[in-house]
Amino acid sequence: MVQVKDVDVPVPKENEVLVRVHFASVNRTDTGFRSAEYFISRFFSGLFTPKYQVLGCEFSGVVEKAGTKVTDFKVGERVFGFNDERFGAHAEYMLLREKDAFVQIPDGIDFKTASAISEGAHYALCNIRAAKIVAGQNILVNGGTGAIGSAAIQLIKSIGARVTAVCATPYLETVRSLGADHVIDYLSQDFTLLDEKFDVVFDAVGKSTFGKCKRILNDKGIYMSTELGPGAQNVFLAMITPFLGGKRLLFPLPTTSKDDIAFLGKMAAEGKLKPLIDRVYPLDEIVEAHRYAESEKKIGNVLIDMSL
Repeated sequence: MVQVKDVDVPVPKENEVLVRVHFASVNRTDTGFRSAEYFISRFFSGLFTPKYQVLGCEFSGVVEKAGTKVTDFKVGERVFGFNDERFGAHAEYMLLREKDAFVQIPDGIDFKTASAISEGAHYALCNIRAAKIVAGQNILVNGGTGAIGSAAIQLIKSIGARVTAVCATPYLETVRSLGADHVIDYLSQDFTLLDEKFDVVFDAVGKSTFGKCKRILNDKGIYMSTELGPGAQNVFLAMITPFLGGKRLLFPLPTTSKDDIAFLGKMAAEGKLKPLIDRVYPLDEIVEAHRYAESEKKIGNVLIDMSL
């Protein structure tokens, strides 16, 4: 259950930074930890009660205070990042350790844009690196309008690979504007029945399966999904298919670092990564923001504006 209430302003320790949050996203990480739909998430968020009472893992804001041993950040600096260890961004103030995955916002990037750079893109980046995607390859991204899929299209195009993206009818032009070479409307065409072959199928919404996508993979092709799959099959297949010598499934565990966030910020500053933003809510409407984020109707990112 999500509710808005007053809490004390956190006090930073010597190695911590207090950030006044300007914008934060409400994303699948937040909703997943809140609902504990996958029981395994309880080992990270708390078995019986939430370990952290304030959600919010992706944010932008300004350094309000810095601990005595903090050297990388100064009061007044604009920062953005991702923290799914302690969360806290769905509040006016959040605490971060200096070593956490957040950096200064590049010049030319506003708070709103910065708050939507990290979450979807860091998942996409993790999968792209795991598949070792290189220039010239042929890649299919299913779910081109999601936070992960929209970022994946742009990051893959920046490498120099060819991208076919899958989305619904109203968003064909939006996905083309992200750089996709070819766009498929899943409401009128089943991408798993294409005659074309792909080096990688990245299912950024987890709506398909390795079995369905095998026919459109090259002989050494890779299928990746952001979901566990029916019966958690993706975990099992990720363990066995690499040893079979042909088409395989990868299910990399997502990680992120300061370097990753800095890289994504650089991509945004260079115009190579433009996060899609669907709706912006005030903090007192965060319950509705969670409902919409879970509705499977959102396009890109849902944000909370702390100034509203």
